[in-house]
Amino acid sequence: MAAQFHAPIPELYVSYDSAQKLKLEAAELVSWDLTPRQICDLELLMNGGFNPLKGFLGQEDYDSVVETMRLADGTLWPMPITLDISEDFAAKVETGQDIALRDQEGVILAILSISDKWVPNKAREAEKVFGADDLAHPAVNYLHNVAGPVYLGGVITGIQQPVHYDFRARRDTPNEMRAYFRKLGWKRIVAFQTRNPLHRAHQELTFRAAKEAQANLLIHPVVGMTKPGDVDHFTRVRCYEAVLDKYPAATTTMSLLNLAMRMAGPREAVWHGLIRANHGCTHFIVGRDHAGPGKNSNGKDFYGPYDAQDLFKEHQDEIGLEMVDFKHMVYVQEKAQYYPANEVPEGDTVLDISGTELRRRLREGLEIPEWFSFPEVVKELRRTSPPRSKQGFTVFFTGLSGSGKSTIANALMVKLMEMGGRPVTLLDGDVVRKHLSSELGFSKEHRDINIRRIGYVASEITKNGGIAICAPIAPYTATRRSVREMVESFGAFVEVHVATSLDECERRDRKGLYKLAREGKIKEFTGISDPYEAPTVAELVVDTEGTEVDYCAQQVLLKLESMGLIAA
Repeated sequence: MAAQFHAPIPELYVSYDSAQKLKLEAAELVSWDLTPRQICDLELLMNGGFNPLKGFLGQEDYDSVVETMRLADGTLWPMPITLDISEDFAAKVETGQDIALRDQEGVILAILSISDKWVPNKAREAEKVFGADDLAHPAVNYLHNVAGPVYLGGVITGIQQPVHYDFRARRDTPNEMRAYFRKLGWKRIVAFQTRNPLHRAHQELTFRAAKEAQANLLIHPVVGMTKPGDVDHFTRVRCYEAVLDKYPAATTTMSLLNLAMRMAGPREAVWHGLIRANHGCTHFIVGRDHAGPGKNSNGKDFYGPYDAQDLFKEHQDEIGLEMVDFKHMVYVQEKAQYYPANEVPEGDTVLDISGTELRRRLREGLEIPEWFSFPEVVKELRRTSPPRSKQGFTVFFTGLSGSGKSTIANALMVKLMEMGGRPVTLLDGDVVRKHLSSELGFSKEHRDINIRRIGYVASEITKNGGIAICAPIAPYTATRRSVREMVESFGAFVEVHVATSLDECERRDRKGLYKLAREGKIKEFTGISDPYEAPTVAELVVDTEGTEVDYCAQQVLLKLESMGLIAA
């Protein structure tokens, strides 16, 4: 078994000489600029990480994978790997045609020979692959609001791998991994999948898993795309490097996997197993709620805690990997060491810090005990995640035209500037239109672009430790969500719904816009001829009817204080 594991697996790259020739020919082809997620998928297609796939799935394989977790020929494969494109681009290409696939710098990475072009049933894909057509799932939201509406399938001819400037020595293709295991004579290898920093409990459980399986250990963290809001991979890799020294030398190695996770729970676990088998591993640790995205729209977990383990066990012979149970490790105070949760001596005290509790302690600058994590890891996390009162954040006001957003935003800005400590920027709708969006009109599409621009600037301000205050109408839930995701990669996002009623806004009508909208002189006017989708999860709701502006701004300050964003 071990010998077959370490033999090379097929890649989709052509030889160096052919690649040079193909590059010249490909320059003449119609080309598609890949999204970050498509680049992750393409890299694993080309280097054999997604073996046996020979390219992006055609329609028949796609339908089969969605419905049965298998390719049309019956091979186990749980995740649809598709090239989603825009309608405009779809109109320019036909089946039977070759197109060049380029990275974001315009470098040609591969050629796709189009075999299929179709419009998928995305609701069905969401239902079958992710278990529910629920936008609270990051991948379902991606499917409906980010991915293009048309899919292309076809064989890939790989020209060159995507360039990574970071942690180059830590990135290995499946065949490089296999060669490494061959060279060291490793026959049994346990892979550990992670998208979070490693703390002592993880170190204990991986060490135990390797010992139980009498195997070596591959720590194989994902550095492609994980869940919005996760710790960035630069910080995580520095944390992993700090932990590597804690393992016995020569038993453990680490390699980075450029995978775009879908957070698809049970199907994702099977997928992760197939990818690790391609990398030459023999065992795989599957955790409780493996690759789960958290809560659905009703506040329940998307997947049961052991669903992923059950599905994996069912298919492990076909995957070619043995599953190792993820033991939930807890710290026993009296014994001063870690035990599996089900082996704790009776009457002893269990200490545990959840992920939520850890984030709270980082946010509030509280102590993180040594029994929980390694000082080196805590130091790295504190560098990236200082206490909240020292981080940047965004306050995003949304509400109808005339609701009083700008007025409260101005008052808040002045109060924050009075307090000092961080630069404050007000991104007011009119100012933004003048400097960033002067070419945009007021169609739905243009208003959307305008909000995304505001969100982008706010995320940059937040990233650099400043305070951004935004006050656009922002009528659409999906757009507000994508702005939230942009900002939350770097700091807190505080949505304030200025819930002044339409009647009141129309009564004020300071700019006379409602009158023009009622007369039909302004098309697509929010609240009159275009909907306003009121937020359901805003951090704060204020109403300006019969309330002083000062009082509203004060409510926002109190909210910021309660969230730890400004010192009380």
